[in-house]
Amino acid sequence: MKDQRIVYFRQALQALLESLDATARISRWDSTETAPEPLAQSAAQLGERLTAANRLATGKFVGAQQVVASLNGMSEAVRRLDAAYVQYRERIGAKPTETDAAAMALDAEIGSVKEEAERWI
Repeated sequence: MKDQRIVYFRQALQALLESLDATARISRWDSTETAPEPLAQSAAQLGERLTAANRLATGKFVGAQQVVASLNGMSEAVRRLDAAYVQYRERIGAKPTETDAAAMALDAEIGSVKEEAERWI
């Protein structure tokens, strides 16, 4: 049976990835069309999901070595995503003309975390 902490943390990480991806996509959305409602809802939940994932990432984990390694890997992924989002916000705040470039950088970090996620399953 899988450790429930891994299941719960994985769900929080997946939700965070979904919201970050939605945020990046909406920032590049053509202004003549409205973004689909599910995409907008996911982006709107970013703050809540980021807070929840960061709370989990601050934990100190004990248990089986493999479980602890997975939890620590997911914690590091959350910290990386948080840092990437902060850079994204700072970049578009300083230079709104760089929204596309900032979104691409955020997308790159999201993609990197998704690739590494196989190790935590």
